[in-house]
Amino acid sequence: MPKAALHNLGCKVNAYETEAMKQQLAERGYEIVPFDQKADVYIINTCSVTNIADRKSRQMLHRAKKLNPEAVVVAAGCYVQVASDALKEDSSVDIIIGNNNKARLADILEEYMRDRQGNEEGYVLDIARDQEYEELHVSRLGEHTRAFIKVQDGCNQFCSYCIIPYARGRVRSRKPEDVVAEVEGLVARGYREVVLTGIHLSSYGTEHMEGSPVKGGDWDSGPLWDLIERIHRVEGLKRIRLGSLEPRIITEEFAGKLAGLPEFCPHFHLSLQSGCDATLKRMNRHYTTEDYLRRCGILRETFDHPAITTDVIAGFPGETEEEFESTRRFLETVRFYEMHVFKYSKRQGTKAAVMKDQVSEQVKARRSDVLLELERTMSREYRERFVGSRISVLFEEETEIGGKWYMIGRTPQYVRAALPLEDGMDREQLAGGIMELSASGLLNDEILKVEFS
Repeated sequence: MPKAALHNLGCKVNAYETEAMKQQLAERGYEIVPFDQKADVYIINTCSVTNIADRKSRQMLHRAKKLNPEAVVVAAGCYVQVASDALKEDSSVDIIIGNNNKARLADILEEYMRDRQGNEEGYVLDIARDQEYEELHVSRLGEHTRAFIKVQDGCNQFCSYCIIPYARGRVRSRKPEDVVAEVEGLVARGYREVVLTGIHLSSYGTEHMEGSPVKGGDWDSGPLWDLIERIHRVEGLKRIRLGSLEPRIITEEFAGKLAGLPEFCPHFHLSLQSGCDATLKRMNRHYTTEDYLRRCGILRETFDHPAITTDVIAGFPGETEEEFESTRRFLETVRFYEMHVFKYSKRQGTKAAVMKDQVSEQVKARRSDVLLELERTMSREYRERFVGSRISVLFEEETEIGGKWYMIGRTPQYVRAALPLEDGMDREQLAGGIMELSASGLLNDEILKVEFS
């Protein structure tokens, strides 16, 4: 039985695809082994969102070849899609597979193994022209209670800093009946929560609508809402969560519909990128800070203490000290639960890469540190709101913290919570269960301590 090892880099969509490829190979008779073990085949699902991601992708490919020089090393995914010519010359890589060809992995390997020679040009489609959604499926995932499900691929937004539309192509959506069938299968295997993910989730189903992509005003939430409504009917499903959303999809109507679903988790990741209107315009983001703040207000009027998280780029080309200060003040105004702070990374082929007034790495690092410190302050502040109240927790696993064992889980707002494990507790019954408990304090800056009461 040949052995295969897989390694994932990047986002939840990549993680889903890696799991689907793993199950595809297992069904073809491969034994799946950890990546640090000797294998006959190594598959690295690469990422290209930043220069660091590119470097990590190359490092993992070279590491795989060192682990077993005789192994077949496969580079797949986003970095392949944007750097296929360079990878064709890399002696550590035997096969390159771009996006929208991962479902053929087992067949491609079989073809290569016959004579140890595959397609010299690789398996990289013109992703800008490919309009088909690549059908990948999973029947189980690494987590035992929560399942991330890919429902959409591609992006039509072309933010000036982003390489993803070139790596992932245009918007393509999965058939709702296929999504529902996968959810039903996962729930039957014991999963209690699903998280819908995509490259631009808010665009789900919009490729079938008339007209050009939205450039201003409200985003059409109809297709995504229809999918959510179908999923919530799956018997036994306890929680529905959404991945990153376009801010303009948040309207009073959409938020009100979501609030009407008992299974829906009030956790919203609304990508911001900058709190300065001038910077947002250079980024080709089609909203203003005033509009973004209004959307956050809708959520807070509709839900009780919703978790609002975001992404912010520090040091975008042309960002002055005044613009950065505008961003910092805006973030303080919104009061996010969590922020993912990134230093701007130049991506060749994007408009931002050739913009004037590139910010130095030193300044980017300083600004990033300021925002990360603000993030820590606001995140603790958000968690402290729950102390003294009763909260719902979906428990997932046992973890040792400070020499004591806890059962760890998540609230609907995705806040981590820990229940001290005492003698006589049924650990198996707790894992995967949802309980209403009292939050007695913070175990540390990141975890709520909960107890029976």
